[in-house]
Amino acid sequence: MEGYDPTFLGPTVPLPVPAQRVRTLPSTHFTVLLDPVRRLAAATAVNLDGSALRDVPRGDDWHLDPRVPAAEQAGPELYARNDLDRGHLVRRRDPVWGEPGVAARANRETFAYPNAAPQASGFNQGRDLWLGLEDHVLEHAQAQRLRLAVLTGPVLAGDDSVYRGVGVPRRFWKVVAWALDAGRRLAAAGFVLDQTPQLRADELAARTHAAAAVDDPPPLGPFRTFQVPVADVADLTGLDLGPLPAADVLDVTAPQALAWRELRGPADLTLRPVGR
Repeated sequence: MEGYDPTFLGPTVPLPVPAQRVRTLPSTHFTVLLDPVRRLAAATAVNLDGSALRDVPRGDDWHLDPRVPAAEQAGPELYARNDLDRGHLVRRRDPVWGEPGVAARANRETFAYPNAAPQASGFNQGRDLWLGLEDHVLEHAQAQRLRLAVLTGPVLAGDDSVYRGVGVPRRFWKVVAWALDAGRRLAAAGFVLDQTPQLRADELAARTHAAAAVDDPPPLGPFRTFQVPVADVADLTGLDLGPLPAADVLDVTAPQALAWRELRGPADLTLRPVGR
């Protein structure tokens, strides 16, 4: 399997480099960097060619990756008899492009458990926006050959609540990169999805304890989606994101609390370089 191509855009966008040991799992048009201790991906990276996307039936064949010991993957037992969703990290449709057989293989491979992470179930506006971010950026990048590099993953925090042996992430991150000026330079935008319940610390602790006592998932809140400095994504995750922080379309020098911009719709996105 060829995996993610760092030269796909023209300017190089390398795989993220985690601080911890990971297993590198290349698939068709994407790669998963699996943290075997947390049993979730530290990062994923996918090449998206919007001019060659295929409409492939979804299917729902979630499966363990045979290249990795089952004990290093958060498999079906995590999602059984509860309301947790298996959230795709590499979005199902992103690598589904090219020749029909290639696109069909990419579709199947997105359903491997290392490409999933537990997320709050049910629809809400923040989740809908998160799932459609690539579409909005792709629309903006049409003049640049309809190609994107999309890096995504959970924020694997040390204080994540543990459920069935797996720390359930409260936040997820995404960095989308595309080429400008006929491929001569990069642009990038960073995003964070937060499913932390908006509760007082004592109430959150009490609900977390009560859930653990009856084998329920930890409390999760409605998704809130933020556009954030790419450098903040690197700080949150401990990932080396190579040239992407310097290619950020945001021109932000404010503290993090002020620099994060909550998104309520596509009109709130900043996709053009600011002050350059």
